[in-house]
Amino acid sequence: MSSQPEHPALLIPGPIEFDDAVLQSMSHYSESHVGAPFVKAFGETLSMLRQLFQTTNPTSQPFVISGSGTLGWDQVAANLSEPGDEVLVLHTGYFADSFADCFETYGAKATQLRAPIGDRPQLDEVEKALTEKEYKILTVTHVDTSTGVLSEIQALSELVHRVSPNTLVVVDGVCSVGSEEIRFDDWGLDVVLTASQKGIGVPAGLSILMASGRAIERFKARKTRPTSYFASWKNWLPIMQNYEAKKPSYFATPSPQLIHALHTSLTQILSKPLDERFAAHRAASQKIKKAVADLGLKQLAMKPENQANGMTAIYLPDGITPPEVLPNLLKKGVVFAGGLHKEIATKYIRFGHMGVSVVDPNRGDIEKAIDALKNGLGEVGYNP
Repeated sequence: MSSQPEHPALLIPGPIEFDDAVLQSMSHYSESHVGAPFVKAFGETLSMLRQLFQTTNPTSQPFVISGSGTLGWDQVAANLSEPGDEVLVLHTGYFADSFADCFETYGAKATQLRAPIGDRPQLDEVEKALTEKEYKILTVTHVDTSTGVLSEIQALSELVHRVSPNTLVVVDGVCSVGSEEIRFDDWGLDVVLTASQKGIGVPAGLSILMASGRAIERFKARKTRPTSYFASWKNWLPIMQNYEAKKPSYFATPSPQLIHALHTSLTQILSKPLDERFAAHRAASQKIKKAVADLGLKQLAMKPENQANGMTAIYLPDGITPPEVLPNLLKKGVVFAGGLHKEIATKYIRFGHMGVSVVDPNRGDIEKAIDALKNGLGEVGYNP
């Protein structure tokens, strides 16, 4: 039984439900951020991130900085692009618009390759774009939280390396790390950025990023200084290297309590093979998507290969809006999210299924949510 106060099951695409032990880690007594006990915990956390991202390359570098997932965009734009650089942003929803805006804030030129809502740019379209212009960076949102669209990272990275080998492959994994398979080394990725509050299962407040040796070298070879102070790898790279080597170091104060929570969560995640974790998320996702289909409802991501395993974006029946449905779900002890994509926000809801709600079978969150969805829709007059 959970020691947490009774509360509705939070089944949005992040923040997610948190394990008791993770929350208890947040109550760690105050300690020096340069003291030996914390330095040891932070160093172990950085090493465990290498296992989570599946990289053994010593030139790769994990970063954990206080901030939200959005800070990952700033790290990429400030450190890996320079004013005037061309960047190709693959668009599968709301968050590609934001990443493109971030690049332009730092003076880069962002070109978006768009797909229809619920779809993703096709490989031949990406290849055509890469042959028409020299791009310094290509970005892809692994799972767009606004649409639930899953991108094909391995094939995409292979394409980029073949067609435009100097282009860095940057993955926005905020809504995928911890619930979707990512093989950093095997897939030839240059950056994967994420946040603590989704598949990793830690309260919000940490920007987490893995950079390849190639990305670090690209940063070191820049002609201009990074145009952010707080996000600059000039400031953070030696800090992360020192912490992982168990040496105290300081640029800006980290959050010891959040680092302890991340240490606890990563220890739990890595206590079992990662393949088992990804399989559990696929199984839960298929159960949910079957239930959605059985209710006569459609997903934003129509094609099975485009459907994320950690969330499901569901079109509501005609004439029914999120404000009619979401309060009913809350009364049944379940919290879903409303629509986020600005063009169709009033037409759909989002069901997040990541972390302990999936991997802890004793919780029953998924079954409870499916029943609540069925009964909640019935109460507003929908009969499939």
